[in-house]
Amino acid sequence: MAGIDTIRESWATRAGFILAAVGSAVGLGNIWRFPFQVGQEGGAAFLLMYLFFILLIGLPAMLVEFTVGRRTNLNAVGALRKIGGRTWQYVGGLFIMIGFIILSYYSVIGGWVLRYFTGSLTGGYTADSEAYFVEIATGFDTLLFHAIFMALTVGIVALGIKQGIELAVKLMVPSIIAIMVGLAIYAVTLPGGAEGYTYYLSPDFDVLASEWRSIVPAAAGQAFFTLSLGMGVMITYASYLSKDRNLAEDSGVIIGFDTGIAILTGLIVFPILFAAGLGAAEPGPGAIFIALAGAFSEIQYGLVLGVLFFGMFSIAALSSAISLLEVVVSYVVDEYGMNRPVATSIIGGGIFLLGVPVALVSDGGNPIVIDLYDILAAEILLVTGGILVMVLVAWFHADKALDELSKGIGSVGILGSVWIWLVRVPVILVLLISLALAFLGYYEFLSDEFIPFVRG
Repeated sequence: MAGIDTIRESWATRAGFILAAVGSAVGLGNIWRFPFQVGQEGGAAFLLMYLFFILLIGLPAMLVEFTVGRRTNLNAVGALRKIGGRTWQYVGGLFIMIGFIILSYYSVIGGWVLRYFTGSLTGGYTADSEAYFVEIATGFDTLLFHAIFMALTVGIVALGIKQGIELAVKLMVPSIIAIMVGLAIYAVTLPGGAEGYTYYLSPDFDVLASEWRSIVPAAAGQAFFTLSLGMGVMITYASYLSKDRNLAEDSGVIIGFDTGIAILTGLIVFPILFAAGLGAAEPGPGAIFIALAGAFSEIQYGLVLGVLFFGMFSIAALSSAISLLEVVVSYVVDEYGMNRPVATSIIGGGIFLLGVPVALVSDGGNPIVIDLYDILAAEILLVTGGILVMVLVAWFHADKALDELSKGIGSVGILGSVWIWLVRVPVILVLLISLALAFLGYYEFLSDEFIPFVRG
């Protein structure tokens, strides 16, 4: 069934593509996952390693995925099959699986965000933020909001690239940035917020030296995760690009926006937490919800800030979700010629079902199943997929990658060789080390936390 001829869509404008890629990158990965990773991994020590990996890995890896996508004009499976042969299509299949897994728990978290947005309108979480999270994080009401969030995502993707995704992100991403800038400016005025800036921006090298085995894979995984690398998103989005686009320029813009918004998130979250006397968020996927809801109930104009923050958070969550769903939908539409709205609805239903255990299983309000899914997908599968694509392109098909990169740029000269060798050695080596450490961390999580939880 592979390779059925269909009329393939394309981006209407360069801005649409840039905003879609930025929207994928800045959603839950930056606003949900980034702050609790910072809080969990030592504050500025983690931030320093994260920025290092963004510079070392981000641009080279994004260019690899962009060249694959645009050269083939195919989904992740078809693209890797066309570049490397039939064996490599299974790496594309890994991307489909990663998107499926990540969106299954992202949708549940997206449902939490919607609940917190409605809660911010009514002040529902102000009495006891931890009890409120326990109430909304599991159970059948959570399933309802999981379903609502997935329905919104399906509705946008079903409309296609121009009328669905591109139109949505042109409204979403500027709104996200405008609200975040406003919140960051307000955070500067908070009494007691200076401690938050110190925690977030002044690295403790003793922490880095003692905790590097945990910080390194977390930072590398976050760099890949927040840029939507290793999951087929950038291959898929680039497949809708015209040949005259400057891929290096577009990559730089996307990474600049994503990194700026990640830093901006910390400049909002940590001053607010410290100003409220709460300190850094406790580890765990619910930390940002509990801590910020508690902080909003303590500071001046907190309820208004809560409406703005969780409203922005809801928009950002959707911008990420549509990119993950598009990876899977693009595969089905390209490979099997299925009608897009039908394919989107069926896939969205399957992802919803995979997310049901996340919504229903809880450990005292700390959803341990999210950790089970998230560490596997974001620190192991994501990095594995990234390594395999880097090897395929940089070691076996560097000539094709350089040829594709030159379109829209002209001769890349020696910079092209620098890029290829950067991917061949340091990028792949760092990812391999991160992957080995992630396996060790996941084993410890399974043996120390998940298995005892299952046994009761």
